[in-house]
Amino acid sequence: MKTSFFKYFIISFTLVIVTWSCSKTTTENDPQPVVLVSSTLVKELTKEQLITTLGSSLGSQASLFIRSGVKQYKIVYKTKNTDGTEIQASGALIIPSSSVFPDPLPLVSYQHGTIFDDKQAPSYFTADGEGTIASVLATIGYIVVAPDYIGYGSSNNLPHTYEHREGLASASLDMLRAAKEMIAKEKVNWNKNLFIAGYSEGGYATMSLQKKIEEEAPSEFNLKASSCGAGAYNKSLSFKTLATMPSSGDPQHNASYIWVLLTYDRVYKLNRPMTDYFAAVYAAQIQKEQQNARISGSLTTILSDAVKKGVNEGTDTALLNAVKDNDVFDWKPKTPTQLYHGTADKYVPYFNSQTAFDAMQKRGASNVQLIPIQGGDHGSSVQSFLLGTLSFFGNSK
Repeated sequence: MKTSFFKYFIISFTLVIVTWSCSKTTTENDPQPVVLVSSTLVKELTKEQLITTLGSSLGSQASLFIRSGVKQYKIVYKTKNTDGTEIQASGALIIPSSSVFPDPLPLVSYQHGTIFDDKQAPSYFTADGEGTIASVLATIGYIVVAPDYIGYGSSNNLPHTYEHREGLASASLDMLRAAKEMIAKEKVNWNKNLFIAGYSEGGYATMSLQKKIEEEAPSEFNLKASSCGAGAYNKSLSFKTLATMPSSGDPQHNASYIWVLLTYDRVYKLNRPMTDYFAAVYAAQIQKEQQNARISGSLTTILSDAVKKGVNEGTDTALLNAVKDNDVFDWKPKTPTQLYHGTADKYVPYFNSQTAFDAMQKRGASNVQLIPIQGGDHGSSVQSFLLGTLSFFGNSK
């Protein structure tokens, strides 16, 4: 989905220009954990250098919407792995030029989507990586933070916590805390407002982060708005659907589904052999290649009969409980929230956003809006998500 994401990023930025005025700020009185380990200035780019640097991935139209130079930092910070051990993780912090934006700016936390290559993590700032998206976002008047997540960047010796609610939320929240320390240290002109957004795995991570901030750290950040795109929030229904009904057959889609199973097996200490999860003809390949296995065909042909039976009949309680622990759709957000999703998404089914919206409405959340992208698939819906998110944040200052 990388090429499509950059393509739609260009289109969205040429359609929308967001201007910020100085707004009333809030003050946090409660202490927060000290997590910042180090901050390294990776690059400082002028507007012209940024246009040249990003031209290969963003095209000739880059000059139309890049408004500022940026300082790109790699942040290393303390967080906890899923087993409770303290580790060091990393992420990107991008600060636009104060000469272009003299007024206090809002902070955006951008949670990236699925990546299979460590070098695409935000803190590397590669031309085709997630740091590029974060940097372009900064040029229109945001301070931008983008966690690498556990498993990338400084923690790339560890398995990524793929689609694990707590692992993604904790790493993202601690990254925000580290960025907040860095902003204070460098006296960056921040207006104390926070916005969060992400698409695909990033949409799921954003929803998980939002829930964690609202329930566990509400006094630390003035969270103004959350924009979640095409996330698999309803893990229980997603897993049952994929285990019992034909799926797209796309090998990249299957790699993601396999990755989720491998993550939950490890995190919840199920420790099952691959033959328990997958048909014998595929088990050895998946054991060797893990999430890098590329297998075509409906996921129902890849999963073992035992798993399909246990899920369909509800008897595999250990696995189903692990999956349920990662549901993040049935709760009541306090923050204005938008849910974007293509109605024809074959990768992350649309029902994830529909059931989240329905559950939130049932709990009385009147500030949640579902935005169906009619006929949109996982890639083509990115443009609507980006365009809508920029407008949503601009109207929420």
